[in-house]
Amino acid sequence: MIRTGFILVVFLLFSFSVNASDPLEKGEHKSWGFLGPFGTYNKSSLQRGLQVYTEVCSSCHSLKYIAYRNLSDLGYNKEEIKAFSENFTVTDGPNDDGEMFERPGRPSDHFVSPYPNVNAAKAANGGAYPPDLSLITKARGGGADYLYSLLIGYKEAPDSIKVLEGTYYNKYYNGNLIAMPQPLYDDGVVYADGTKANIEQMAADVTEFLSWAAEPEMEERKRTGIAAIAFLLIMAVLSFMAKQQIWANLKKKQA
Repeated sequence: MIRTGFILVVFLLFSFSVNASDPLEKGEHKSWGFLGPFGTYNKSSLQRGLQVYTEVCSSCHSLKYIAYRNLSDLGYNKEEIKAFSENFTVTDGPNDDGEMFERPGRPSDHFVSPYPNVNAAKAANGGAYPPDLSLITKARGGGADYLYSLLIGYKEAPDSIKVLEGTYYNKYYNGNLIAMPQPLYDDGVVYADGTKANIEQMAADVTEFLSWAAEPEMEERKRTGIAAIAFLLIMAVLSFMAKQQIWANLKKKQA
């Protein structure tokens, strides 16, 4: 029992660690508060990140695995979520006449894609398909650090690098030339909570938001894991004490 409990504890601790970002060969490394076994998301940062995604990123990138009702995790109430979802137009149907129709969004709807299909997305972006961002921090090596570094990595190209037409220099991007224009600029949004919206702040906030989007149940998973570890440790101690008592009684009888 003790050995089994120890193995399970090690396994659960390892499962926490795999959520941490892989190291980057180059790039910025931040101490993200949501990493580690006791890490949690910063709700203020999540709300600011939602604002950056909505006002900047959503014009090109979808977030198809997240429903508006999931925004309750960010601290929004039902009325706020309903009002937010109604800002978007959803294609629904067919109706009784067999036709598709448009309606305001509902909390149960998933985030509306900026394009009706992949071909439309490619046509609007010079043949490149803007990836869905729901799992972006899980799909890229480096995780949150990769995304943050990419967003702040747009700089003037050095004289030794020729920037091709339709590309932009990014010192952290593999190969340094990226097709996506710089998305963030100082004061690109006006935060509702009054936080100064410089590039680094916006990059950090939208990275935290997209990290949450990739794993909305992370905090619950960690709470469950910690409770399981505590239970196993208690059982291991009780098993050890029971073993000691049993052997003590046997030794007394043999004596």
